[in-house]
Amino acid sequence: MTSLPAVPRVLVLANQKGGVGKTTTAINLGTALAAIGENVLIVDLDPQGNASTGLGIDRKSRRHSTYDVLTRQVSIRNAIQETAVPRLQIVPSTMDLSGFELEIAQERDRAYRLRDTLSSLNPAPDGGVAYSYVLIDCPPSLNLVTVNAMAAAHSILVPLQCEFFALEGLSQLLKTVEQVKTSLNPGLTIHGIVLTMFDVRNNLSGQVVADVRSFMGDKVYDTIIPRNVRISEAPSYGKPVLLYDLKCSGSQAYVRLASEIIQRERALRAA
Repeated sequence: MTSLPAVPRVLVLANQKGGVGKTTTAINLGTALAAIGENVLIVDLDPQGNASTGLGIDRKSRRHSTYDVLTRQVSIRNAIQETAVPRLQIVPSTMDLSGFELEIAQERDRAYRLRDTLSSLNPAPDGGVAYSYVLIDCPPSLNLVTVNAMAAAHSILVPLQCEFFALEGLSQLLKTVEQVKTSLNPGLTIHGIVLTMFDVRNNLSGQVVADVRSFMGDKVYDTIIPRNVRISEAPSYGKPVLLYDLKCSGSQAYVRLASEIIQRERALRAA
């Protein structure tokens, strides 16, 4: 039987390419999981802080950030902030994080800073939230911050845009995952690949879906996230698309993705 910790399950959203829907997926998957009763923490590891902004966390109100946590100035519990979504909280990011790699490059535990701090989430203190999922939003690069995320994670969720060079970028990411498994985190797995920005009017999108499914098999989620204007609009209002327009196709896709992820988690526990 596979041995899994009770809580939390740590899923990293990673892809070294920008603009593939990592942050959008982190925000809306977290919202969908919270909507069906899970306690979810998003850890924003992108110095641009878009996940924080997309959940309505104003830059001026970010008292503590992931930079403060990784440099051990504050505990992760003290950096957590509420969002407008019940059961969804976030550790926000600031531009300070861009200097993290240089600051700790010589430290022996440089790859394990996030793993060590996440370990303090469980068990929850009296009155504290016991999280069932931690979603880590990574920057669009394979740097030390991303390596920290992978070293701390149980699994990786890969958002993959339905575009011509999708498989090329995926191959590079898979090589990095194998390196992290070998040197830092032997238990790391690919949870799944979510195809994003699918355009039904574009023949290329359909071909990319077929190619990725042929290459990765059942690692590709059944759910496909469509290209949807409401998904694009929602962050400018500081809201997940599920709060902005629950009935749109993008919102419904993220609800299905959350259900699919929970089904995979149950299968893991039953294995």
